Amino acid sequence: MPNTAYVYVPAPSRRNLEIGLEQGFWGWRTPTLDRAGARDAVKSLAVGDFLVLAYKGPNCRVEAGQWSHAQLKRVVVTQVTRPYFTSEEGVWPDDVYPERIGLDVLDEESEVPGTALGADAMEALRLSANKQGAALLAAGFTGVAQFATTPADAPAPGGPDSIEHSGMESAVAQVLVRREQAKLRRAMLNGATVATCALCGRTLPARLIRAAHIKRRSEANHAERRLMANIMPACLLGCDELFEHGHVVVDDHGVVQHRPRATDTPDLWDAAKSLQGRIVSDFGPRAKFFAWHREHSADQ
Repeated sequence: MPNTAYVYVPAPSRRNLEIGLEQGFWGWRTPTLDRAGARDAVKSLAVGDFLVLAYKGPNCRVEAGQWSHAQLKRVVVTQVTRPYFTSEEGVWPDDVYPERIGLDVLDEESEVPGTALGADAMEALRLSANKQGAALLAAGFTGVAQFATTPADAPAPGGPDSIEHSGMESAVAQVLVRREQAKLRRAMLNGATVATCALCGRTLPARLIRAAHIKRRSEANHAERRLMANIMPACLLGCDELFEHGHVVVDDHGVVQHRPRATDTPDLWDAAKSLQGRIVSDFGPRAKFFAWHREHSADQ
């Protein structure tokens, strides 16, 4: 079972938080981890464990339990991609923060009530705030699961509140990623009930349109994942999968090109070939992401 570490990020460190998320790292000053048990907590985090970063809460100089119903300006749930390491490479502008872990952002929310994480998680964050952002370790992932099952401004497709706290951590991570995708989809549709596929040009009910990352989500950094220029409407009648697996690409003029494969069946060849020559609307802002897809789709 994975562990979860909770880290409080104070208001003056907002820029550091953005940089860390964009670069996929979090780091601590050595004196911060010199305190009792702090370094051991960070070193115990393995790939797949969770790290919750909470930004800007109320006064932390209060008694235990007083944060259970506090509100946090921002909560970011991440998963560890690289365990504890040290580096002097410059990442943040104000200090080195040499003791680090690698992370991947799963989801984030603003104006989060304490009840979304639970009393134990909020107490860990209060203690972290009192320890200059040291990581407070908790066994299991109850707080993350509770966060995942708390409805955001609108539920993600698939029902994020359907997961149980006793489920596998991979399922919790998938729910959080779906929540991110749901936010992008809402922004893309902007309330419309129909949408036009960027590849085939068919106008379809919104339920048949996916907000598809052009540059794979797994390869995009935190900022790129949130850019609408990296999102396109792709229909579920075949275009989303044809693009995802590299059977079609978009050239540097915004024209769809069929990319045949030796393993294509005749029907697959016909489906991809039918998109050949179509012009992608709103190509300009997306050009660099389509270029990435052309270069990297051969292995998809």
